[in-house]
Amino acid sequence: MFGFGKRKKRTMSEEEQNKSAEEVASNSGGPEAGVPPGAETAQEPAAEAESAPEAEPKQEATPDSGSEEPAAEPDWKDRYARTLADFDNYRKRMARDREELAQFAAKDILKDLLSTVDNLALALEKAENKEDPFVQGVKLAYDGFLKALADHGATPLDSVGEPFDANFHEAIAQLPSPDVAEGVVMNEVKRGWLLHGKLLRAAQVVVSSGAPEKPAEA
Repeated sequence: MFGFGKRKKRTMSEEEQNKSAEEVASNSGGPEAGVPPGAETAQEPAAEAESAPEAEPKQEATPDSGSEEPAAEPDWKDRYARTLADFDNYRKRMARDREELAQFAAKDILKDLLSTVDNLALALEKAENKEDPFVQGVKLAYDGFLKALADHGATPLDSVGEPFDANFHEAIAQLPSPDVAEGVVMNEVKRGWLLHGKLLRAAQVVVSSGAPEKPAEA
């Protein structure tokens, strides 16, 4: 008796389960057999992803070649010619500088010897007997100094009778003279010297101021 009642209760439970399953299927729109509810919903995003168009690859921005002109090819022949000309000028300038350095290397020594030459010239000028052997010896020494100076390019500067030039003359006085025009060197106190055409020592001179003024008549 008791066993029969339990079996009947279990049978009814199975029927209720089948009935509830059918109701659920009718409410969801009748899915196909074997496909659990919600499976179609899970597959929809995948389908959408497959149907979406692929993103086009980004193209890198390239500079507009038409906006800038290509760099002109340098004129190599012109550059080569200019380089040769510059080097030739540099070589000539260096040779000129070396020559000038050699010419004026003894400038200070020659300038120091000029005072001795001045003293010998003054001694010969003041000598009373030009034929005296001592005076002749002084003259030989004087001529030797002049030759040594000339061998090194030093030459005396003649100033008397020449117009005064501040580049070569040093005026120590200005005196009137009826015979010498104004602005002309009338006397030389110390002789000037040139070294290879350039001033070695300026001449100390007296410059004429022209004819003296006549006194006014009473």
